[in-house]
Amino acid sequence: MSPEASLDAPTDPGVSVIIVAYNAGAFLQPCLEALSKQTYSDFECLIVDNGSTDGAVATATLPDRRFRVIDAGENLGFAVANNRAAQQAQAPWIACLNPDAYAEPDWLQALITAAHVYGPRGFDMFGSTQIDAQKPDLLDGAGDCYHASGIAWRGLNGHPTSHLPKTAEVFAPCAAASLYRTQAFRQVGGFAESFFCYHEDVDLAFRLRLRGGRCLQVAEAVVHHEGSGITGRTSDFSIYHGVRNRIWTFVRCMPGVLFWALLPAHIAANLVHGAVWCLRGRWRVFGRAYRDAVMGLGVAWQQRQLIQKTRTTSLSSVARVLTWDPRLAFKREVKTQEVRHDAG
Repeated sequence: MSPEASLDAPTDPGVSVIIVAYNAGAFLQPCLEALSKQTYSDFECLIVDNGSTDGAVATATLPDRRFRVIDAGENLGFAVANNRAAQQAQAPWIACLNPDAYAEPDWLQALITAAHVYGPRGFDMFGSTQIDAQKPDLLDGAGDCYHASGIAWRGLNGHPTSHLPKTAEVFAPCAAASLYRTQAFRQVGGFAESFFCYHEDVDLAFRLRLRGGRCLQVAEAVVHHEGSGITGRTSDFSIYHGVRNRIWTFVRCMPGVLFWALLPAHIAANLVHGAVWCLRGRWRVFGRAYRDAVMGLGVAWQQRQLIQKTRTTSLSSVARVLTWDPRLAFKREVKTQEVRHDAG
């Protein structure tokens, strides 16, 4: 790999962009090229080669000196790889970008502008508009939503782009294209490393919210996302980690009396969700996910004690950002809260 010298690596970057690449194939190079064309150029890009065997990282052409590769040596998982790179990040803001996401030229500028405006108001997380790379008239997502029963979904996934709401507060950003305050990210320990991948962004957002953090979904920050282009949206791998980690997120993060009040709904939601997929012939992977989730509850409960001990936000504040209407989950709609420009 021979980086071009058109742009030097910034000594004090404004954003550290982290790309975790595991067998990213043909997606990686256009991802890097799109990032190199950002109108906001004050960034460094840390590409984590997460034990790839397809040669995508080894044969990639790095656009300039802002881009560098971190060799993980093995597949550490999305969560651990991001955390390792975040330890080396030099900027006050960390952007996570999937290798199958292609950023519009003003993607970073839109995110950092929002961070400068809303960061002082308690916003530590910022999400992007994700457009389906294969169907540009459809949304891949507009922020992550979290139902009170512990079911999370990518808001407006599969909806027409005309349904895109204005910039507003949502529960969480999708980590495929997101921005986090570096200090806040590190204070809560980054992504949950036991998750490996999937649901780690919802868990992180929940923990940040327990400390008063908020999330803004920035309509103008646009990426084109293949959407599980590497792991497969309904592969056994995706289903297993999504189901297991969904249970651990609820146990770890749902605070106080809300946990006990909503636990029956959480159990019921998981049983219904599992039953539907079992009827479609996926009972083996669901059974394994539920088994391993239960086996890991002891550790999750210990982690819960530490997480809840540092909670600073009120139960009512948590309840307000949860989605309570189950119809929104079935329709994959998004719950947003308008943020007044004159709000302090």
